[in-house]
Amino acid sequence: MKKKMSLHEKAEAALKKAVKEVVDKHKKTGRPLAVWENGKTVLISPDRL
Repeated sequence: MKKKMSLHEKAEAALKKAVKEVVDKHKKTGRPLAVWENGKTVLISPDRL
């Protein structure tokens, strides 16, 4: 029997899925991914994803 997911768990799962899709798309298209790191915007090359 499956455990019923709380709203928080559903939101977290949706966010993780969305992030994975964005990372996969950037890998596939060869575009760098912009992330926030130590108070600055950093571009990560697709080969490092």
